[in-house]
Amino acid sequence: MGKILVTGGLGFIGSHTVVELQNEGYEVVIIDNLSNSSIKVLDGIVAITGKQPIFEKFDLRDKHKVQEFFRIYQDITGVVHFAASKAVGESVEKPLLYYENNINTLVYLLQEFGKFEHSNFIFSSSCTVYGQADELPITEDAPVKTAESPYGNTKQIGEEIIRDTCKVHQHFNAISLRYFNPIGAHESVKIGELPIGVPQNLVPFITQTAAGLRSELSVFGNDYPTSDGTCIRDYIHVVDLAKAHVVALERLMSHKNKSNYEVFNIGTGTGSTVLEVIQSFERVSGEKLNYKFADRRAGDVISAYANTKKANTELGWKAKLSLDDAMASAWKWQKSLNF
Repeated sequence: MGKILVTGGLGFIGSHTVVELQNEGYEVVIIDNLSNSSIKVLDGIVAITGKQPIFEKFDLRDKHKVQEFFRIYQDITGVVHFAASKAVGESVEKPLLYYENNINTLVYLLQEFGKFEHSNFIFSSSCTVYGQADELPITEDAPVKTAESPYGNTKQIGEEIIRDTCKVHQHFNAISLRYFNPIGAHESVKIGELPIGVPQNLVPFITQTAAGLRSELSVFGNDYPTSDGTCIRDYIHVVDLAKAHVVALERLMSHKNKSNYEVFNIGTGTGSTVLEVIQSFERVSGEKLNYKFADRRAGDVISAYANTKKANTELGWKAKLSLDDAMASAWKWQKSLNF
């Protein structure tokens, strides 16, 4: 079966994917520089699966370290690439950091892994590549628009780099998974989302506010053309998302892919407003959330949710967990951190 490399494997989505891979019998090697994660996550993975993944701590921006890694690990048969900077706001302030961290590392990985006879590559992409879509729900054929941020641009460029690599290397097989909004935590409460500093995403801000770590939640904009005036997003449970990576990898390894480069949307297919997410949290937690409305935030699209038909039929994957499931697990995880 060979080993599977998971870059950024101690991060939020990466750690949940490592768990699902190990549960399916894969041997996993993690590369993580711990810039946006914690070594304690490794203990959580072991506690859930009973297996210790191999862990290599280094920065993928170090080209020589990447070369050395693939010289040692000649039996890597698949790579799931998460390692990247991911805060939209920060990317606007520090564009060169994002281009270095998200593009250079991808190039170095492809240069080395592309030399292998059997190369199966899963890329962590994002629905940000669509911008404000003309039609909803968003299909994989929707036009990729000019990115709203350097972060979004790195995902677009990353996909182009992989597509171009696949054109010239027929033995190289890749799938880009464009995910929508991952939330929640593993049911064991051994791993979950660990934002460093002020959360950039809605759900950890909700749970931290309910736990008393934040005084109140700001809801950015209540005058959007939606049912309650707040933005709509497609919130997917991180465990469902993790399982999509395993299914995508197995598609490549069993040669079921229709071409050597494919793209799939990974979402629930249902849009939820910010207020609906808050109401879900209040329903499952029994807590009343302190929130206020604030001005719209620059770069926010009005509405984005996935058409999941291609993922459901061709990939054979479907989201199974609900918004309430995700919010309940996120709250359980938050309480495990606090108490």
